[in-house]
Amino acid sequence: MQTIPTKTSAMQQKGFTLIEMMIVVAVIGILSAIAYPSYTEYVRRGHRAEARAGLLQAAQWLERAATATGTYPLAAAFPDNLKKVPNDRYDISITSADGSTYTLTATPKGAQTGDKCGNYTLDQAGLRGAKGVTSGAIVTECWGK
Repeated sequence: MQTIPTKTSAMQQKGFTLIEMMIVVAVIGILSAIAYPSYTEYVRRGHRAEARAGLLQAAQWLERAATATGTYPLAAAFPDNLKKVPNDRYDISITSADGSTYTLTATPKGAQTGDKCGNYTLDQAGLRGAKGVTSGAIVTECWGK
């Protein structure tokens, strides 16, 4: 008796079924829904760190100027190179009314405007704040990370 060769299952199956493709698409969608918000928050956190560094750099400049002259410079004397952070996501401004106090504010702009920490503030006493944030714990978190 002679047997007729049959096709193996590997030779019969070519490509993917629609169900297999839908499972792959669903898994990619779920992973993307979890990963993308985490990634964007990570990027925003990096921009926040640069804003804090810009505020501290501006405060150091103001302290050096006050040491040399005896008073803090007024807003008109604040240098342009300290008004922006390197990533161009924050603008830094100064409020100095009488030369004995100042408040620096880092205002988010562009894609950073919806950030949970809002505007960073720093004054001559070293008091750190985040305008637009209601909870004190969040202010500490914003300056801590």
